[in-house]
Amino acid sequence: MKLAHIAVCLSLAIAVGSAGSTLKAQSGDGYFLHTVAKGQSLYSIANTYGVGTDDIVRLNPGSDKQIRAGETLKIPRSGDGSNVGKAAFHTVQAGETLYQLTMKYNVTAQAICEANPGLSASNFRAGQVVCIPAQEVQPAPAAQTEPAQVVSEPKRPEWREMHKVKRRETIFGICKEYGITQEELVAANPELKSGKLKRGTYLFIPYPAQEQQTAETVRPAEVQRTPTNEELFSQSAPIAKRMGVVKAAVLLPFTLNDNGILKDNPRMAEYYEGFLLAADSLKRQGVSLDLYAYDTQGSKPVTASILKKPEMKSMNVIFGPVAPENIPQVAEFARKNDIRLVIPFEPKVDQVFNTPEIYQINTPQSYLYPEVYEHFIRKFGQCNVVFLDPANGDKEKADFISGLKNELRDKRISFKQIQLGSVVEAGKVISAMDTARTNIFIPTSGRSSALTRLLPHLTLVRREHPDFDMHLFGYPEWQTYTQEHLASFYELDTYFYTSFYTNNLFPEAVAFTHSYRRWYSKDMANSYPKYGMLGFDTGYFFLKGLAQEGGALEKNLDKVKATPIQTGFKFERVNNWGGFINRKVFFVHITKDFELIKLDFE
Repeated sequence: MKLAHIAVCLSLAIAVGSAGSTLKAQSGDGYFLHTVAKGQSLYSIANTYGVGTDDIVRLNPGSDKQIRAGETLKIPRSGDGSNVGKAAFHTVQAGETLYQLTMKYNVTAQAICEANPGLSASNFRAGQVVCIPAQEVQPAPAAQTEPAQVVSEPKRPEWREMHKVKRRETIFGICKEYGITQEELVAANPELKSGKLKRGTYLFIPYPAQEQQTAETVRPAEVQRTPTNEELFSQSAPIAKRMGVVKAAVLLPFTLNDNGILKDNPRMAEYYEGFLLAADSLKRQGVSLDLYAYDTQGSKPVTASILKKPEMKSMNVIFGPVAPENIPQVAEFARKNDIRLVIPFEPKVDQVFNTPEIYQINTPQSYLYPEVYEHFIRKFGQCNVVFLDPANGDKEKADFISGLKNELRDKRISFKQIQLGSVVEAGKVISAMDTARTNIFIPTSGRSSALTRLLPHLTLVRREHPDFDMHLFGYPEWQTYTQEHLASFYELDTYFYTSFYTNNLFPEAVAFTHSYRRWYSKDMANSYPKYGMLGFDTGYFFLKGLAQEGGALEKNLDKVKATPIQTGFKFERVNNWGGFINRKVFFVHITKDFELIKLDFE
């Protein structure tokens, strides 16, 4: 592994050696219909189809207040309705094949597959929305949408037959075999303009210009069978290259002072320090890495100058940037050069909806909450659910609570809500309970101040009635409240959800903490999440994945052999033509037996 290319001088003690969700739509007059999938928001749907949220709201009054999974929305078609010169969206109909799409839109199967990396023979089915690439979009005559083997119409097909390219065949030889000119063959198959043939692909063979064949002379036996979805996807699949050396760039706002020392941004330093520990661990396993690190200074001009460096186009993966205003330019660079882009921190990345190379680590709430609701109902669906309001009206988790209540209603699970003041009211808590069942109490705020008001009510009931089955359920930030509320969390047998968690007593966490202290002569900041562990987890997962799977990483994400210390990974594509969002959720159980248990949901 070479570190000579690192473009940032850091005063660090380092020694380093050598899935998508299904979208559904139907055609309409000036709009098409979209069925909301789990995790989607009005904002994400607008970004998916390149329209404004206001445009959707105009066609769907009330959608700005709430949309729910399974609901159908009208999505306006952009432009004048023509598909020429811009991408189009097509909804797969029952029985429709990829071959028929190539004929309908006069576009190659390879172009469709490249525009929809989330599409495959296994998920090509009715209801899937497919992006038809702009460069070749041109509606064809309706007669061409019929399968080649069906010759029931008196109209003559626009092609004579299909030809499967054999090994060592040439354009000249194919033209000679069928008695047509090279111009005629290229006109029927625009992808041949490059002069290259790919073994196994299918070509349309046109009628010779001088031949005036009538429909009556066309017999079914003269027409070759149409290629299957499996054949076309297989032929269009890119060759997955192995990577002898994984090349990675880190773009972070290190913010160096005049002496080259990090200042004012300890979190970025800690992330990079953890990243280097991951690189060192992989080096010891025999993985070859070529790392580059750059200080973006949080500046668009500086980031632009970094992207112009000649080595950047050869990267296999880029980590960063941090500043939201820098993400669009790096995302566009990654898209144009087919480079994976891992964005570790920002929870709002618009480009993930139309850039297939992006991996968003920090899960946005619209995707995180549905995962939490699903696991909550699976775990506590038979329990008595009670929401707790602090007397001061603090409802800082209003969006989460509202969504959970809707899910409970959909599953016909009853719940209650009570408000508790500064005076301890054990009777009010007991009256909301079902003493014959498990009771789950959920505060409407995750703030420490809200817990200070609410916990005395619950702990009093617990102490006076130790036989009552009662639990507390809450939020990721609770893992930082160890000094103020940990004793109460144990007493109330508490659960909370989170995307980032580690128990400092876990063997992996202990080993990492010791290594970090040994390398850098300091401890990590007591933050949520711990940025050193985040740097290690993201670096290790993607660098190991690329070394292990090479260009086939996206198809084998579940095969990457990496055990994260803190950060869980469950990547799913947002649509067939977009990138990946991490949707991993843990429940942490702080038991009354003084144990910390991480519940990992598959």
